[in-house]
Amino acid sequence: MNFLIDAQLPRRLARVLAAAGHDAIHTLDLPNANRTTDAEINSISLQQKRIVITKDADFVDSFLLSNEPYKLLLVSTGNISNNDLETLVTPLISMLATTFQSHDYAELTRTALFVHV
Repeated sequence: MNFLIDAQLPRRLARVLAAAGHDAIHTLDLPNANRTTDAEINSISLQQKRIVITKDADFVDSFLLSNEPYKLLLVSTGNISNNDLETLVTPLISMLATTFQSHDYAELTRTALFVHV
């Protein structure tokens, strides 16, 4: 699976996904780095069929209204350390891949992965 990690999440999340065999980039890897606009992120996501992982609820509105980005994982953990986020995501990577084979929008909290249909 292809992932694009938004600016407010750590770059190391892309590394964790890549280590699990996925193609994952962070906004820091893009030409405009963390200044990449939401519109540019949506465009890249659609062109490259990348699942956007973000904490930004604006992407939810965009997804629901315009079906952009390609697919969306909203991280709704509130403030969380990078270590705790990595500990939360790592055991769920295969579940995320399975989820996004048949769904387009999911939400990760500290306690569960919710699929929105």
